Amino acid sequence: MSQEVNLLVSTEGLHALADMALATKEQARLEQLLAENAEGSLSKECLVELDSLLKKIDELNLVKARAAVALGKLMSEG
Repeated sequence: MSQEVNLLVSTEGLHALADMALATKEQARLEQLLAENAEGSLSKECLVELDSLLKKIDELNLVKARAAVALGKLMSEG
């Protein structure tokens, strides 16, 4: 079951969350794994790593979307 944490975040913090991205090293590894996967040459271990990175991106995108919605609400109230 997914667990959520509610945090009080400043407007600046919401902007930072909305702009988040994978670390450069993780992004490079993701691109490498995706290229190897397209060639059909990934080991089982690398497939697990790819799946983990893709799940991390999904979670990151959820955080970014929630931050964007919160910023939108703040802007409409202001």
